[in-house]
Amino acid sequence: MEFMSGKKRRKKKRGGDVNTAKRVVRYIKGRESVIEKRCCSKQKEKNAIPLYLFSMEEINKTTVKEFILLAFSSFHQFQILLFTVILLMYIISVSGNTVIILLVKVAASLRTPMYFFIGIFSALEVVFVCVTVPNLLSNLITDHKSISLSGCFTQMYAFNALGVTECHLLAVMAFDRDLAINNPLRYAAIMNHAFYVKVAVLPWITGFVIASIPTVLTARLDFCGPNQVNHFFCDLAPVQNLACSDPFLSSLITSLAAVFASVAPFVAIIGFYIHILIAILRIKRAEDRLKAFSTCSSHLIVVVLFYGSTSIVYVRPKGSQYDKFFALMYTVFIPLLNPFIYTLRNKDVKEALRKSLRQLRRKVSV
Repeated sequence: MEFMSGKKRRKKKRGGDVNTAKRVVRYIKGRESVIEKRCCSKQKEKNAIPLYLFSMEEINKTTVKEFILLAFSSFHQFQILLFTVILLMYIISVSGNTVIILLVKVAASLRTPMYFFIGIFSALEVVFVCVTVPNLLSNLITDHKSISLSGCFTQMYAFNALGVTECHLLAVMAFDRDLAINNPLRYAAIMNHAFYVKVAVLPWITGFVIASIPTVLTARLDFCGPNQVNHFFCDLAPVQNLACSDPFLSSLITSLAAVFASVAPFVAIIGFYIHILIAILRIKRAEDRLKAFSTCSSHLIVVVLFYGSTSIVYVRPKGSQYDKFFALMYTVFIPLLNPFIYTLRNKDVKEALRKSLRQLRRKVSV
């Protein structure tokens, strides 16, 4: 009995030792798993993307819902004066260009390719000033200075498309004068109605196609703030300067578009006028030379004024605080001058205007 009980005690002792060993093994494995989890969590924290970067990436495209057009808000004491002057210039510009459009349409003496292009140019100027000036006038006298993202990029596209159209239309008008002076006998046959209508449509197509590329690339940038545009309308460079993402590609495309939009037509205009000047110098009589030059002098003045102001801004598209002052030149001042340049320096237009006014007086008196 004692032998059996001793055997049982030894068996029980061995069983206890086995259980203790198992517990020790479980404890060691548990500690190893805890250590492993801690190491993995530290490694994950080390390799994880910082939360602030993730949140910025998510927020970038949704933070800015609108832009604030600062315009000339820094000149508080001159807001009413600026509003009055710009409003007066806007009314005269739209009215004067509209008169030219009506004259070209009504007067039989003005139904020629040259005046057809002048009429198209005047219509372009009316649309051009209407894209930016009404918004500027509202900005000057009200506290509402914001514009939605869609409204901003729509204005940007319309403004730049019309600006490119104007550059190419000026080149077309120079081509018309070159053809008239250097090929007077063949001019009527070449510049027939079907041809000059197609030539007049071409700048519009070119303008809206070229302007779409930098506008789309700018709209694809991320805007997370600030949202204050240092301009009185949404233009490429001021808006690109507000981007949180890298604007290098859009700025590069803007520069290339500026070459095709303004530099290339300008080079063509210079070429046409060199050809015109050579032809004029070959004319023997001084009176005939003056008459030939007078047909293109108005166009030349408009070219110098327009390119003199736009080249400062768009051939150097980095943007500066002075761009909005130069922009007033080609958005308000030059469209105001165009009707006077084309009427005061042109005998045919002045005569057509006199005839139209006489006919209007007769109808009113009757």
